[in-house]
Amino acid sequence: MIDHSRYPHLAQIDAPADLRRVPDAELPAVADELRRYLIESVASSGGHFGAGLGVVELTVALHHVFDTPHDRLVWDVGHQCYPHKILTGRRDRITTIKKKDGLAPFPRREESEYDTFGVGHSSTSISAALGMAIAAQRKGDARKVVAVIGDGAMTAGMAFEALNHGGDVAPNMLVVLNDNGMSISENVGALTKMMARAMASRRLNAVRERAKRALPRESFLGRFFRNWEEHAKGMFVPSTLFEELGFHYTGPIDGHDLPQLLHALRTVKNLPGPQLLHVITTKGKGYAPAEQEQIEYHAVGPFDPLAGVVKKAAPAKPTYTDIFSEWLCDMAAADERLLGITPAMREGSGLVRFSKEYPSRYFDVAIAEQHAVTLAAGMACEGAKPVVAIYSTFLQRAYDQAIHDVALQNLDVTFAIDRAGVVGPDGATHSGSFDLSFLRCLPNMLIMAPADENECRMMLTTGFRHCGPAAIRYPRGTGPGAAVRKELDTLPIGKAELRRRGRNLAILSFGAMLAPAAVVAAELDATLVNMRFVKPLDEALILELAKTHDAFVTVEDNAIAGGAGSGVAECLAAHGLLKPILHLGLPDLYLEHGSREEVLSMAGLDLPGIRNAIRARFPQLASVAASAG
Repeated sequence: MIDHSRYPHLAQIDAPADLRRVPDAELPAVADELRRYLIESVASSGGHFGAGLGVVELTVALHHVFDTPHDRLVWDVGHQCYPHKILTGRRDRITTIKKKDGLAPFPRREESEYDTFGVGHSSTSISAALGMAIAAQRKGDARKVVAVIGDGAMTAGMAFEALNHGGDVAPNMLVVLNDNGMSISENVGALTKMMARAMASRRLNAVRERAKRALPRESFLGRFFRNWEEHAKGMFVPSTLFEELGFHYTGPIDGHDLPQLLHALRTVKNLPGPQLLHVITTKGKGYAPAEQEQIEYHAVGPFDPLAGVVKKAAPAKPTYTDIFSEWLCDMAAADERLLGITPAMREGSGLVRFSKEYPSRYFDVAIAEQHAVTLAAGMACEGAKPVVAIYSTFLQRAYDQAIHDVALQNLDVTFAIDRAGVVGPDGATHSGSFDLSFLRCLPNMLIMAPADENECRMMLTTGFRHCGPAAIRYPRGTGPGAAVRKELDTLPIGKAELRRRGRNLAILSFGAMLAPAAVVAAELDATLVNMRFVKPLDEALILELAKTHDAFVTVEDNAIAGGAGSGVAECLAAHGLLKPILHLGLPDLYLEHGSREEVLSMAGLDLPGIRNAIRARFPQLASVAASAG
């Protein structure tokens, strides 16, 4: 529970209605307490940090001015929402965020009526808010609709698709552009440069507003000033862009100045048509280490607020991301055709070293997954060998491009798919549950899943040297600790590895599930196969095992529906073979957040879960194995 003596204002706010009763003069004190409470809470539990610190004043102002939840407030990207959750009845549970049975790390409709739209992936807010505004207008409902887009989300094409449509249909809505110059890394691209000019233009903006108030609107000087203003604004601020799209632009204003924020929000609140308020904020505001190291403090584990985040010692064994990072630089040294592409995930996908060693071959395209994939396709058309480093959950956003622009044309693009399978604390929005299912059905696509670190490196090399599209999907975190060879070796395409020859039961494991499957195989005296390739499958081995075994088990950390196990069943059916087969994988539901181990356990993919499922499905085989043992 909150300490009333330390947080006298915040302790009285159980819902935004309480905040709206606070006088304007006391709101800075509320913001100060909210920021301190956020620092203390995230320090004790970990979570997204810098973005929330940057929107403290904005969050207070929005809930004070607008009648939430009747007025709709859509956050984008969702990791800005911690202050919003604290002010909307979840204050005392904020330290449970990302934990099993705790608060979700992003806005979630099922969690609170104040979370009007689920936001895990970025750049969806303007589209969602526009839809809400149109629906409200059709019903004659006067509620206000506000989209808060920031932390790099305005760099994605979907945001501009929504602006283009919103300016045409012109409903009453407000877009608040929270401009902090960052996503996880620094923002990139021409739009970012334009926004930077806006940050330098506040003095011009103040002079312009004073002049507009001083000059009569219909006087000669007034008309002259308005015409000059349109040209001057285009030189210094991005207003022309937004106004040409049909949004009335206000700003830029200081997003940490509460009186200025309140005045601006009250001004635009009742203006007709689509409005855009541009606020300038600092990511990590109010906590000096987070302001100075904005990338490091984007998301943190528990830390001491007085000492800051203590840099961790290097892990005892490398993560799969580390394996990719080293491979990318080694392969770039061996083949000058390699180009590396990331959609704003330089740190997460392991491209920091590559970006420094090969800056002319490194392309951060901002939060634009569709563009990233088609950019790679275009590069491949001209003989380059692009590698798209992307999270599994974000590849979903470029599915049409993977089909139409890469696979259909059989172009030489390598997809290095990180965070495949169960991710854990970030929850359903970031789970990599579906990549095998949505990639396996694509003609021309080579798909691999490593069981250990050395296989990961070999598969990356195999995919890169394969002439055509290739996908290598690997999990978050560390593997079993296999020794990694420095050589850039390849694997024979479509060949599985027989790890153990047993009797009666054949366990076919795909990717990261091999370790627990191996334990169960030994207990049941079952045959164990490290399948390695999801497409093409090693059909020859599958058919051989079908002649000598009574039943099959497939194990994967992907959705069972349409996954690798489905491919095994399709292979058997195509050859007219009827075999009992048990598919173990992720169930047909969105898995809740928790640690990776907890989520695997919930899905029945930990060692006890796999063991119990096999014994329950094939009790006679298990008893035969026990008798033989």
